[in-house]
Amino acid sequence: MALDRFDRIILDALQKDGRISNVQLASKVSLSESACLRRVRALEDEGYIDRYAALLNQSKAGLSGNVFVHIGLQREEQSELAAFEEAVKDIPEVMECYLMTGEFDYLLRVVVANMADFERIHKDALTRLPGVARVNSSVAIRTVQKSTELPLRVR
Repeated sequence: MALDRFDRIILDALQKDGRISNVQLASKVSLSESACLRRVRALEDEGYIDRYAALLNQSKAGLSGNVFVHIGLQREEQSELAAFEEAVKDIPEVMECYLMTGEFDYLLRVVVANMADFERIHKDALTRLPGVARVNSSVAIRTVQKSTELPLRVR
């Protein structure tokens, strides 16, 4: 399925407000309600829309800190990578995990309440992940830019 102008406008609008009604969305896109709903369902079916979620205020949830953690594994064997990736998914504070190029194998974004909380996660979870050889952490002082919206080119 190739995205056209209408699809891009729909996706852009849903990124900004996932609770927008179909009536409002159809008006914004200049389509009939039924045509708009068909397009949304097609975008869902094709996997363009992964899921709908409420975005929580991280600070109000008591997790105001972000720590970026570089993980180096002992060996880069496929079985070790797979074991690490499965285990890291079980740490609820790990919000993002990326397999990386360069000096370290993985980059994680970990949310924490404070430094004592990070110390607990570091000691009880991160250093116990399979194959971990090195852990290097950087604490974010302040969030300057954070977005959940992909930059779609709406023509």
